[in-house]
Order: sequence, then C-alpha cells, then structure tokens
Amino acid sequence: MTSQKKVLYLFDVDGTLTKPRQKITEEFRRFILDEVKSKVDVGLVSGSDYMKISEQMGGEDVVSNFNYVFSENGLVHHKNGKKLSSESIVNHLGEQKLQEVINFAMGYMSNIKLPVKRGNFIEFRSSMLNICPVGRSCNQIERDQFSEYDSKHKVRQQFVEALQSKFKDSGLKFALGGQISIDVFPIGWDKTYCLNHIASENFVEIHFFGDKTDPGGNDHEIYNDSRTVGHRVSSPNDTEMQVKKCLNVE
Repeated sequence: MTSQKKVLYLFDVDGTLTKPRQKITEEFRRFILDEVKSKVDVGLVSGSDYMKISEQMGGEDVVSNFNYVFSENGLVHHKNGKKLSSESIVNHLGEQKLQEVINFAMGYMSNIKLPVKRGNFIEFRSSMLNICPVGRSCNQIERDQFSEYDSKHKVRQQFVEALQSKFKDSGLKFALGGQISIDVFPIGWDKTYCLNHIASENFVEIHFFGDKTDPGGNDHEIYNDSRTVGHRVSSPNDTEMQVKKCLNVE
C-alpha cells in the first residue's frame, strides 16, 4: 500500500496505541508517525477530548503530526493540527435533559459499593458526558483495581442497563468507554461520526484499529461499519503487529 492509493489507518487510543490513560512509547510513536505515515494517512479517533489525546501522544506538537484527530468520537475534528469543527451536546439535548441524566447518574453512583472511590465522577465534554463510578481522580493502581473488579462484577454493564432503562426514549447512547468509564452521547454520535468528515476525501480503504469492539464497547460501531476494514486488537503490541502485517513490513 502507498499513500497514493488514498488509504487511511485510523486508530483508537486507549488500549490500542497506549495502555489505558498512559503515554505512547517513543518507539511506537516513531513507528506510527515515521514508518506508517510514510505509506498511508494516519488518524486518531477517541472518546477523550483533544487535550487528553495530546497528553497520551506526547504533546500537541506530536498529535498535530497526525493527518486527522477526531476527539470526542469525531464531534471535534482536527486536520493537520487545525481545528475545523465541533458539536455541542447541550445544544442538541437541552439543559433540562442533560441535568436529568447527570442527576440520575449521581444518585445511582451514590449507592454503588466499590473497593475505592475518588473524585471527578462525571466529566462534561463538549459532545458527551463521561461517567466514571470509581472517579477519574483515581491513580493507576486504583484504576487497575477497579478494572479487575468491574470485569468480575460488571459494575459498568449494570450501570449502562440502568441508564438504558431510565432513558430508553431519550435518543441517547450509553457505551463502555476505556477502562473505567461510560460514555453518554446522542445516538449517531459514536465513532462512526468521524467518517462523515472524510467522506469527500476519496479514500480507497479506511482501516480502523480498536480494542473495545464487542457490543456495548465504544469501538463496536466503527469496527463493524461497512466503510471501514475493522481490526480488533488487544494491546499496543498487538496493534503494531497487525499494522506491520497489513503493510507487509518487518
């Protein structure tokens, strides 16, 4: 494959290019931005906001080297380091409905018993809410502890089911986000939204690499979309291996 064929490799961040909420390794960053980008266009799509993505990629000067950065599922759109567009969940839902979701989530979380709880349980982003039962202020050890507890007790899955039941006619989607949280956004504002921004770019192929591809995960829709070639990965090392296989490089 060569860049002349208009091919895009689109990457999730957490669990795909980096370990959850950690920085990409220098070696892997060089591989993506030097070797891979010399052959195809490269982009990022994440539920996180632009600043969090920048931190994980090693700074804004690094992330601006990606051809495309689709933060908040693509509702915020950067191309070659320049912000081109953004959407607002407040304008879409209205303040009343937004507060109903927030109030319900806060009440639900107040009754959850976990190994630890910290702070920043609901993070407002321009295009979504990010709800975190353990609290985004947790450290890495506490994050890993919650992830292990959640995999056994299905805390987030039960929370999603409660949200779906309460707001079944709201037009909202509730998806497991990353390692510790739940993303809340209008139906259609999943990661497939980013594909709207590149519909006129005439890519012959769009390859998507992500780890949360099962139903309920925030990579599920774009992984299964007919416009993409989906690659399910299990770690940054697995991503590198699969990319090398696609590009026929050692």
